[in-house]
Amino acid sequence: MPFNILVGVCLTYVILLFGIAFAAERRARRGRIGWLRSPMVYTLSLSIYCTAWTFYGAVGYAARSGLEFVTIYLGPTLVFVGWWLVLRKLVRIGRTQRITSIADLISSRFGKSNLLGVVVTVIAVVAATPYIALQLQSVTLSFGVFASDRPEGWALPNVNGTAIWLAGGLAVFTILFGTRNLDANERHHGVVMAIAVEAVVKLVALLAVGIFAVWGVADGWQDVSARIDASPIADWPLMPGRWIGLTFLAGTAVLTLPRIFQVLVVENADERHLATASWAFPLYLMLMSLFVVPIAVVGLSVLPEGSNPDLFVLTLPLAMGQEQLAMLAFLGGFSSATSMVIVAAIALATMVSNHIVTPLWLYLRQGGARAPGDVRGLVLMSRRLSIAGIMALGYAYYSLSGGSAALAAIGLISFAGVAQILPAMIGGMFWRGATGRGAAIGLTVGFLVWIYALYLPSFGSGGLLSEAILTKGPFGIGWLRPHALFGIEGLDPLLHAVFWSLSLNTFCFIAVSLLTFPSPIERMQGLAFVNVYEQGPAPRGWSRGGAEAEDLLVMAQGILGAHEAQEFFQKEAAAQGKADFLPETTPDFIERLERRLAGTVGAATAHAMIAQFAVGAAVSAQDLMAVASEAQQILEYSIQLEAKSEELARAARQLSEVNDKLRDLSVQKDAFLSQISHELRTPMTSIRAFSEILMDPDLPGGMLQKYAEIIHEETIRLTRLLDDLLDLSVLEARKVQLNIKVANLHDLLERAVQSASNTRPERSFTYQRDLPMEHMPIITDTDRLVQVFINLISNARKYCDAARPELAISVRKRGGRLTVDFIDNGSGIPKKAQRLIFEKFARLTDTQRAGGAGLGLAICREIMVNLGGTISYLPGQGGAAFRVSLPVRPEVQLRQQQAA
Repeated sequence: MPFNILVGVCLTYVILLFGIAFAAERRARRGRIGWLRSPMVYTLSLSIYCTAWTFYGAVGYAARSGLEFVTIYLGPTLVFVGWWLVLRKLVRIGRTQRITSIADLISSRFGKSNLLGVVVTVIAVVAATPYIALQLQSVTLSFGVFASDRPEGWALPNVNGTAIWLAGGLAVFTILFGTRNLDANERHHGVVMAIAVEAVVKLVALLAVGIFAVWGVADGWQDVSARIDASPIADWPLMPGRWIGLTFLAGTAVLTLPRIFQVLVVENADERHLATASWAFPLYLMLMSLFVVPIAVVGLSVLPEGSNPDLFVLTLPLAMGQEQLAMLAFLGGFSSATSMVIVAAIALATMVSNHIVTPLWLYLRQGGARAPGDVRGLVLMSRRLSIAGIMALGYAYYSLSGGSAALAAIGLISFAGVAQILPAMIGGMFWRGATGRGAAIGLTVGFLVWIYALYLPSFGSGGLLSEAILTKGPFGIGWLRPHALFGIEGLDPLLHAVFWSLSLNTFCFIAVSLLTFPSPIERMQGLAFVNVYEQGPAPRGWSRGGAEAEDLLVMAQGILGAHEAQEFFQKEAAAQGKADFLPETTPDFIERLERRLAGTVGAATAHAMIAQFAVGAAVSAQDLMAVASEAQQILEYSIQLEAKSEELARAARQLSEVNDKLRDLSVQKDAFLSQISHELRTPMTSIRAFSEILMDPDLPGGMLQKYAEIIHEETIRLTRLLDDLLDLSVLEARKVQLNIKVANLHDLLERAVQSASNTRPERSFTYQRDLPMEHMPIITDTDRLVQVFINLISNARKYCDAARPELAISVRKRGGRLTVDFIDNGSGIPKKAQRLIFEKFARLTDTQRAGGAGLGLAICREIMVNLGGTISYLPGQGGAAFRVSLPVRPEVQLRQQQAA
């Protein structure tokens, strides 16, 4: 088939996946999750385990090594059937601790140590490079087999060019759909749905080729059985040690591979889905392996001697003239490779970003987490660059290794690498005495042994290790030869490396853990992990609060985004009985904030960032009691006392705040009465004085007109003041008549901007607006809403003290509600004044500069209440910021329509 047609088919298939992923993301954003969170989609996403290795390589494995390929399917099956409780505990820990990756799991368990996060990240990235190279190799080989020798149209000059374009295309797709949500703990619905579709494609393709091989080429099962007896597969010798070792490796991989962890734990929406996966995923594996031996034996008997058995799935249909079936098989292999690379790149990029880039950036940045800056943008960019870098590493391994090794051999190298994480994972989940130092030393030793004994030799003699080291050992020390460590010879190189790396890893982990004592926070995390099913009160990582809520909000906005951070803080404040955006920074609140941030930047980075604001990161005696099982009764009593103490302290703080507010309101009231008296007396005095002058019959005509204008202006001023008082009274009594009609929000904002331009017209004032977002219909009392907008814009023009004043007006629609934010670039409103600005007697500044009675924002508040909305002050935005929120369609009108 011409190469350009083959490329066109691949592009069409990728575009289809784009469409599926985009549709799933759009459906999720609209809240219509439904079947996107079904157990079957979850189970199909686990098929990410079945890569090009299991699609192409399993057949080649069977042709070379008989039934040994079964171990690759048997290991995961035993884990899902026999270790279901372990998987459930792993998923529960991931949900309660907001785990974002396997590196985050190890880091969080052992005291939220970023060092451990870095170690696991390095292991995962290095171990993944052979696997990514395997996918590039399989797809490149399939391109070479499927495309004709002399293509009609364009063709890449060599296989390396094909691999480069493939790696680049996969990087683009992964960046587009794998970094749309910054919160790594959120579900990547688009990617998961695309993987589920690819799971069906590769299963159907492999079954179709298998059915063709059995009944299209051979003459049914009896013929296939006879061919097996006549083939080398029948003479395959069973080696129990290697069989057990490979089964163990495959079972370990399903727990420790970053891509499997991503879909198994991070993407899990409901623990009950594991119950379905415990039988459905082994069934899927059984179907994937059902025709492996028939395809292998038929290929050996039909295809020319010397044919690559890794490609029998493609070459067998092509040899029989079944190009359409071969194309389906090609798409199945393409799906197997691309789905693995996409999810692995997402998982690894998250680890690199959370445990290497962001901590390093915070360390080097002056001011650390306290310095203003867009951490969100940094994390997104670092993940995108990490995805590109991971693809580049995979291609580098492919180029250096020559791409000539059997696919199964390459995959087993990766399995052995990620298996080094198993001792720390299992030990951390079930042994409270495990320490971070034990885990770090064990992981490092196991990783170095794996690198030396298996990874570096995989490049071949004369590659990264010289022939002399491979045959005689470093410096001629024979017992340090990579394939004969400590003088033990004759073992299979893979099993040799697995045995020594995991043995030394586990020994160091246990020995160092027994010789060291876990830190208080390690013991608390150990309690949370080991006893994850217990519903009792969890021990705290913060003994005191002490941080300023506004500082924490500014930091959270830089990570979560303004809207999500404000929504989180507002909910927390509401739970404490407060109506604004700033909750009390209690230890419980700081703990919940840390968990929320951990979903984006990982547990270790989130803990370090909050520690720069909050005090009490050191664990108190009460926290130490929480990890002492023998003091459970004392713990329960102390928790009750602590809860009561905090409740009393909170009540005392609230009473103090109310008292301060009442005192400030009293001062404001006195000032208000004085100002009202002045505002009423001044125009009345002027009217009286000038009216007496007008009574003079000899007054010239020019002066008569001048004094009449003064009286008129003073009357308007007096009327405006009285109108404000009357308007406020009517609004408070909820007796206002609303004139509800449909309008374009953009027109209302434009009208308000024009009307407010009379306020300090001599100032150069800049507006930042997103005009396309403003064009949306709204049903409300337009005059009243414009009155609110005019007041806010006028206040910004009046009080913004920036050298170059700007006002940003942003519009956002979410569900049936509309929010309009007005944020200037001035110094903002002092914290003490923020709680009073909507009161009737409040002033933003001094009386002379205000030029009014201080009723503007109080009237705005009452208008919004009557419109079914709210107006609030947004802290932490740099300047003065107000948010107007209201329904797109008033509830009153809806009730009237329903009644009609």
